[in-house]
Order: sequence, then C-alpha cells, then structure tokens
Amino acid sequence: MTLPISSFFIASTLRGGNAGTNSTAPTSPGAVCSTAKRRDLPYQSGDRTGMQKIKRQRTADCVVGGFRYLEKQPLVGSLLLGLYNDEGQLDHVGFTSSIPAKDRPALTRKLKKIIKPPGFTGKAPGGPNRWSTKRSSEWKPLDPKLVAEVQFDHFTGGRFRHGTKLLRWCPEKSPEDCTLRQVQRENA
Repeated sequence: MTLPISSFFIASTLRGGNAGTNSTAPTSPGAVCSTAKRRDLPYQSGDRTGMQKIKRQRTADCVVGGFRYLEKQPLVGSLLLGLYNDEGQLDHVGFTSSIPAKDRPALTRKLKKIIKPPGFTGKAPGGPNRWSTKRSSEWKPLDPKLVAEVQFDHFTGGRFRHGTKLLRWCPEKSPEDCTLRQVQRENA
C-alpha cells in the first residue's frame, strides 16, 4: 500500500546529529537522510513499524570522455565519466555501466563515430590501483561531446565512490558546463 506524502511527518538528520536536536530541511546539503514516520501511528522507540528512511538523490551532469568494451563482446560495457576542473581540463571522475542491454548495440555504433584522442585532458583513467586489471587500462577516448546525467552516492578525492547510475542523456547541456563544482558539497 502506498501512502501519500501528507501521511508522513519528516525529520532530516545531519551527520553526527539526530532529528530531535539537529534537524534541517530534507533537501539541505548536509542532510544524510530523512526519516519519515506515519502520522497515524505513535512513535515506537526501537521499532521501525510505520517508519521509513528516505535518502536524498544526488545527480551530476558528466561528459562522456571514453568507454570500455564488454569483456567478451564488442559492445560498450561502461562509459568513462569526466568533469572539467578549474583549469579547464577534463578529469576522469568515474564510470557507469548501468546501460540496458537492448541499448548497447546502438550506443556502440554512436560512440565508435566519435572516438578521438585524448578523451581526457586532465586526470585520465587506467592508472595503477589495487583494483586494476589488464583491461582497466584498455579504453577508447571520445571527442567530449556527449553529456549524461548520473546518480551517485558519494564523491570524494576527485572521484565517484560506489557505482553511478545512468539516468538520461543531456543533449541540451554544453559539455563545458559540466564542472567539478556541481559535486562539491556546499558544507565542505
């Protein structure tokens, strides 16, 4: 059963705080999540009955600076994402592989037409790290024309941490407008 939002009381929690003493609006930059309690039920300490955690969705518009093929097929497996730094260089910041299988053939054909070095003009993918494999350094650079909106959980150290999810293509967005500023936390 889905209840309307008016059926819930919502309190947001800041990092290190609690909703009782340190609450803020659900969309505030410092909010980790919101907790919603059904209005028709009393608060029940230690019990989640009638409670629901609501996480804030964070998105970023990223330039697609390259791609990798699937391991066993000549189809796009992941898109390499970039954001422009303050010096105007395109830094590799992560990847997304949440591409529906039915879209991979057409997307592969589209990407093959815009393969053009260098792809990334700042930090590039493929450097050594603890998860590197031989395939990690095998990628195709693209002319930085495509912009995609992705959903992410965490951005630190100049990279998306955890996976990102491809939400949509943004043909209306200029690649130069895709900067690191959009992922920097307002309270950092």
